[in-house]
Amino acid sequence: MQTPAPVEYARATSVADAIKLLEQHGEDARLLAGGHSLLPMMKLRLARPEILIDLNDLDELRGIRIEGDEIVVGAMVTHAEILSSAVLAEHYAIFREAEKVIADPIVRNKGTIGGSMCQADPSEDLSAVGSALKGSVVIQGSNGKRTLAIREFHDGPYETKVADAEILTEVRFPIRPGAGSAYEKVERRVGDWPVASVGVFVVVSGGVVKDCGIGLTAVGAEHFCAPEAEAFLIGKAPSEENLAAAAKLAADACTPYADQRGPVDYKLHLAHELTVRALRRAAASSQGA
Repeated sequence: MQTPAPVEYARATSVADAIKLLEQHGEDARLLAGGHSLLPMMKLRLARPEILIDLNDLDELRGIRIEGDEIVVGAMVTHAEILSSAVLAEHYAIFREAEKVIADPIVRNKGTIGGSMCQADPSEDLSAVGSALKGSVVIQGSNGKRTLAIREFHDGPYETKVADAEILTEVRFPIRPGAGSAYEKVERRVGDWPVASVGVFVVVSGGVVKDCGIGLTAVGAEHFCAPEAEAFLIGKAPSEENLAAAAKLAADACTPYADQRGPVDYKLHLAHELTVRALRRAAASSQGA
């Protein structure tokens, strides 16, 4: 049986307290949210922190609310809470569609949006959702708060812009009246990491695309997005021909690796096909279909 190395434990009483503990212990400290990524790494001794700082008592990091023209999701909101949120479902179907195919109920009941974003797994579903919706994250340290676009948040696999002694506190998503959204995923078995996944939103008005976002995961899309494909669609009718052309541009933006989930050509095919399907459904939803 694999067991972690001995580790100290502290239960933060506030975000400020957690930041103070991070400053005190430096690189030997790790934040504990849901723990579904960190604890397995500790059992394998791939991660050996000297202290865990538990965030689970911090109500200030919870809740889903509307502020102005944005939906604000606290970093400690769980996958299950996202799945059941009427606020998110009202504005973006993509959340419920993505969460239904993330892991299993055990993981969804404890895993958090903040933990998922900060883990920065190159196959993370919520990173594709956040990138598609062109959301932002709020990061807090002892010097205050800063806001960063999700498309600028990830530095690469398992790396983010969160600096030492900083905490991701919120994820924000712009509200777009008339937007349709969709999420498409291919996985080897229920609850698995994706072979490929695509999330999109589309706003159609006057018969043309006024705004759109395309997020892809597990296929090597830089920052989980396809800006050239998005730019191509703006101002055009959401015809099958235009959607297919945008999907080709999205697939061209991907650089997947061959692995146990499939070869490169298969993943590129999925990137194209799933983008077409998601765009088709989102455009239809935006037009009231």
